Amino acid sequence: MSAVLEASRDVQLDEGRISIYQPEQAGLIYPSTPRFSNAAEERRHLKERLVAACRAFALQGFDYGFAGHLTVRDPENPGLYWTNPMAVHFSQVKVSNLILADHSGQVVEGRHAINRAGFVLHSAVHEAHPDIVAMCHAHTVYGTAFASLGKKLEPISQDAAAFFEDHVVIGDEAGQVAVEVTAGHKVAQAFKGVKAAIHQNHGLLTASRHSIEAAAFWFIALERCCKQQLMIDATGIAPRLVTPERARYSREHVGSEYIGWLHFQPIWDHLLKTQPDMFD
Repeated sequence: MSAVLEASRDVQLDEGRISIYQPEQAGLIYPSTPRFSNAAEERRHLKERLVAACRAFALQGFDYGFAGHLTVRDPENPGLYWTNPMAVHFSQVKVSNLILADHSGQVVEGRHAINRAGFVLHSAVHEAHPDIVAMCHAHTVYGTAFASLGKKLEPISQDAAAFFEDHVVIGDEAGQVAVEVTAGHKVAQAFKGVKAAIHQNHGLLTASRHSIEAAAFWFIALERCCKQQLMIDATGIAPRLVTPERARYSREHVGSEYIGWLHFQPIWDHLLKTQPDMFD
């Protein structure tokens, strides 16, 4: 998969820089996007980051029974994707218990069953959008509550501006559990050119054309923005919104796939130091 994203249209960056956040000064410690010499090396990397994304969801309290599923496309076999095992808590997901499944929901590697709802939604999105490499969904408190309103997030802050004109509301089959294949197709149609969706009466979904890290961070960010929006709505006072022009400018600089990946790096470093069993 490509880890190189198009530079902002608003700022001229030096050759080799894809974000204004990348240091111009040489020799400083700063995260670098990975490069791989073979598919096996890349697969191991993706599986480790998928596990880290699940552990990050656990730290955020995104668990709800067996609900919630994260996927990343296999680098060598794009018709297959890695996902967390059914009925295993996010905090207990490891490299060794991940499963590999195809678009029909058949497990081709791993001992655990697949989450039916996860297969229906994620496989449809992966199949309809070959450019989408990762996807996340969980039944969160604030995202689920906000989804009941059937509306988009407003640009109330720089954080929320990251989703300005980059998320959709899906009203089809609102509130009906997605276990039928047709439900997945309707969700897939909505993910054309956006990184996030609010599924009415259901919850949040994010997708990335860059990495599982970006998909996971933007899910965490979207849940946080939903919480903030609900808090503001509860005051009964209309907020002062970021103007469309400023919201687009902020989105270009703090809402890109690369920035989502970059935001996840401190989370990865923390998990690396505190949860070494991820790699079992």
